[in-house]
Amino acid sequence: MMSEPLSSCSRAQQSFLKRLRLQRRSICLARILIFILFLVLWETSTRLHLIDAFIFSSPTRVLQTFLSMIRDGSILLHTGVTLLETLLSFLLVSLLSLLTAVLLWLSPSLSRILEPYLVVLNSLPKSALAPLLIVWLGANMRTIIVAGISVAIFGSILTLYTGFSEADPEKLKLIRTLGGGRYHMLAKVILPGSVPVFLNTMKVNIGLCLVGVIIGEFIGSRRGLGYLIIYGSQVFQLDLVLMAIVLLCLMAMLLYQLLGFLERRYRRRA
Repeated sequence: MMSEPLSSCSRAQQSFLKRLRLQRRSICLARILIFILFLVLWETSTRLHLIDAFIFSSPTRVLQTFLSMIRDGSILLHTGVTLLETLLSFLLVSLLSLLTAVLLWLSPSLSRILEPYLVVLNSLPKSALAPLLIVWLGANMRTIIVAGISVAIFGSILTLYTGFSEADPEKLKLIRTLGGGRYHMLAKVILPGSVPVFLNTMKVNIGLCLVGVIIGEFIGSRRGLGYLIIYGSQVFQLDLVLMAIVLLCLMAMLLYQLLGFLERRYRRRA
């Protein structure tokens, strides 16, 4: 009597999971087909002279440029420099924004004083700061890392502090009732409850840090994918420009997927 409902429930669950897997595969296949169709249309348009291959390049020309730079090893150097600068700026943004948000939560008066400045700095176009950073710090990797940090850190602080402020008030009241202070609230409620917010912020920050690094490389670098874009545009090697842009897209996608994987691992354990 009991086994029949359980068996039907199990079959329904298996059918649902099968449909879910099929839907995910269909979405992945559709994405791949759209990308392939774009490449085919791009290549066909250049070969039929519908668009100028010198200006718009083509997939085959971009691939040839990539292979030639693979042979001489230069593309590995430029990609590695940009990746290193992005990761360093990302790690510093994550650490500094978390520490600053904790400090603001522990001191409400300090948060009320600094909040307008954080909002203004977050709204400021970071490309306007890059020339000043070059003058102040010089044209080196440190300046580019600072440029990457400047793009992401202020918004990250505001997001984390807002997440801290939206913690469960009942849990905080319980800790106060039991005689705990703000440090106990921070350790027992605020930080554990804000892990999803922190992970989502990290996923946004990795892209912002990459943008900041490229801005810095545009102005004050002799290495990196941002330098290749500027150099290629100056000498009209648009194959080089588009190749660097494609590599940036791939880098951003891989870094985002890595953080998404870490987030899924955390949610399974939680």
